[in-house]
Amino acid sequence: MTVVEHREVALVDLLDRLLAGGVVITGDLTLRIADVDLVRIDLNALISSVNEQVPAPWPEIR
Repeated sequence: MTVVEHREVALVDLLDRLLAGGVVITGDLTLRIADVDLVRIDLNALISSVNEQVPAPWPEIR
């Protein structure tokens, strides 16, 4: 049996780690009644930190 170290991580530290590497969230939601699809929602999201070294995806307006 191995001993696992118990550490407490603050929410701010956890968010900092996640944003530094980026997080991808995907999911599907379908509202169905009597085998008839009424509403379908597809979610694809990328959450990441941005700094001045990352280029913008749109052209600069001057």
